[in-house]
Amino acid sequence: MTDQKKILILIDGSERSMQTLDYVGSLTPFKKFKLVLFHVFSGVPECYWDMERTPQNQHAISQLRAWESQRKKEIDSFAQNARQTLINGGFSKDSVELKIQKRQNGVARDILKEAQEGNYTAVVLRRRGVGALEGMVVGSIANKLFSKLTFCPLIIAGRHPAREKLLIAIDGSPSSMQAVDFVTGNFDGQNYSVGLIYVIRGFGSLVPDNPEFLMPAENVELAHNEMMELFADVKAKFIKAGFEENKISERIITGVYSRAGAIVQEAEAGGYGTIVIGRKGLSKVREFFMGRVCNKVIHCGSQFSVWVI
Repeated sequence: MTDQKKILILIDGSERSMQTLDYVGSLTPFKKFKLVLFHVFSGVPECYWDMERTPQNQHAISQLRAWESQRKKEIDSFAQNARQTLINGGFSKDSVELKIQKRQNGVARDILKEAQEGNYTAVVLRRRGVGALEGMVVGSIANKLFSKLTFCPLIIAGRHPAREKLLIAIDGSPSSMQAVDFVTGNFDGQNYSVGLIYVIRGFGSLVPDNPEFLMPAENVELAHNEMMELFADVKAKFIKAGFEENKISERIITGVYSRAGAIVQEAEAGGYGTIVIGRKGLSKVREFFMGRVCNKVIHCGSQFSVWVI
């Protein structure tokens, strides 16, 4: 099937990688995609091979070669098991491909090159990989990809179960509309529920006794009415895509200090498994690859899967 959509899934042999595969496997609409499990094998850094020139280092070099060979066998075995896990979960054998390559320009750069040249619908990864430091929300490789992988949607798998509930943050920006198009274009309902959320920030919660920090009521009402009109259009798109009308909800939250915080709180309260958000909102700054709200949702909602479109 030459026109089959493809998803790039990054694996590194860690338990988190297997959790990522469990997440992908639980998303029924992804059964129609071709999945490419991708790993950049680092092996032993090249600088160590300079030690070969010194006879007294031969034993150490031999140990390094043995370690590299063992590590390669482990990642190959992990990849084969990962592929079989997806096949056992309902994916066809032809729809799951393994791609392991030796590092060429750096792990993040090699991933970016593959994502760019492979014409993928999305890239799936986790916030942290096998070598992440305890306490870090986002690892170094993931952080580089967040800022550089701007040409393709990112699916950041979290720890919460996938669930058949998607919370979609909307602010009327082209980016948030692309998020809507991504979901409606790749899902056809299939018992999924969708929550549409719009957050109007205000500083009333920060300085409750000072009315100067409150957004005027007429401005809030105007924004509310405009968003309800947009919600109606968005809801019609979802219904046309196959979503049931009674499984589409709308919520407008006003007067909060943190839009990202409000979105994460709504996801927690509503039992959502995934947050879908546009990469940049209406207040985007040209120099930044990712908007502030989007970036904060990734960090604050670290237990949730976040789709960055």
